[in-house]
Amino acid sequence: MGFEKFIKGRLKGCVYAFNGAATLIKTEPSIKVQVFLSVVVTAMGFYFQITATQWMFQLLAIGLVLTAEGLNSAIEAVADFIHPDYHIKIGHIKDIAAGAVFFAAVIATIIGLIIYLPYFRNLLEV
Repeated sequence: MGFEKFIKGRLKGCVYAFNGAATLIKTEPSIKVQVFLSVVVTAMGFYFQITATQWMFQLLAIGLVLTAEGLNSAIEAVADFIHPDYHIKIGHIKDIAAGAVFFAAVIATIIGLIIYLPYFRNLLEV
């Protein structure tokens, strides 16, 4: 009985997580951009037949950026709920959260360049 309840609880948690991800994609413009870019680089990965190691780094980079964007959106929503009007401390908190997204995006861009620049160079040489 306890194990069954545990499994049902985990499945319910997965449904909540999926609904949260769907809501994030539907309502947050920054996530829409990141999902679009994720689809583009995934298609590029198939086109250039990148290695398994490159796939791992690419998927980690995508996950890092989407996670950072999602957490940033959640932090902004909580901050706006707590203090709907402008407040210098709330602005500071939101800036820090956005800074984390910036770090993730820069790292993801560097990973993308490391993976794809050699493929583009080879494509241009042919």
